[in-house]
Amino acid sequence: PPPAAAQPQRLRLSAAMSEKPSPFTLALVAGGVAGTSVDVSLHPLDTLRTRLQSQEGFWKSGGFKGMYRGIFSAALGSAPGAAFFFSTYETMKKVIKSTAGDKEHWTQHSAASACGEVAACLVRVPTAVVTQNMQVGHYNSFSEAVTTTLKHSGVRGFYAGYGTTVFREIPFAFIQFPIYESFKKTWAGYQGAETTPVQGALCGSVAGAIAGGLTTPLDVAKTRIMLEKHSDVKKYTGTVTTLRTIAAEEGALALFKGIEPRVMWITIGGFIFFGAYEQATALLWRTKMWD
Repeated sequence: PPPAAAQPQRLRLSAAMSEKPSPFTLALVAGGVAGTSVDVSLHPLDTLRTRLQSQEGFWKSGGFKGMYRGIFSAALGSAPGAAFFFSTYETMKKVIKSTAGDKEHWTQHSAASACGEVAACLVRVPTAVVTQNMQVGHYNSFSEAVTTTLKHSGVRGFYAGYGTTVFREIPFAFIQFPIYESFKKTWAGYQGAETTPVQGALCGSVAGAIAGGLTTPLDVAKTRIMLEKHSDVKKYTGTVTTLRTIAAEEGALALFKGIEPRVMWITIGGFIFFGAYEQATALLWRTKMWD
């Protein structure tokens, strides 16, 4: 997904898998299908976010026209990104838990999630660079975006904003998990029973929305770095410098541009992901490949 969303997938997968544990490979495929469903269905929201955060401004970046620009590259990187995240997350969760004497704590999930994001960003960032530049009209086609980026910046050009994207995802994970756990605990106490998978998905979506809102400044910085046109002199050269530049030139509130579609994407995406994951899992079980 756009690293956006990226995203509270770990909570959605956790909630979806709690009812009927699935084999790792089945969950991996179902997660990829579900992630792609979210990215494709909510692409217009992501386009709104990108255009609101761009230096040119919303209207000059396209306004409400061409809301599906860049959808091919977004869909292309969605399933591989989910696979990278999920496989790394599951592996690191076991490693971190074993080093802690097999005692479980929410910080282990956050740390494993952060590792998963670092791996997933190897796929997500290049596709996001292409997607976002198409969303604001810098390129008219996928092939033009790829060839122009390669010509001017080489492979490194596809990783513009990689560090900022990772810096966004790590605090996101450490903010979201304790809120998620608190919501689930409170809900379970109120109803006198453990939360259902659907209730867990709701808790994850709301926790993700809060974390997404709080990390919006890093998302704005990431967008500016990715959208900067090819030139010898770069205006946005790093996370801290970019944040300072935006605040100095446009005011502190500019750091929260696009917060509405970002929060909506994460909240609505949680439920689309959950439904798509459940449906994909059911269909995959029917193939009898995992019997």
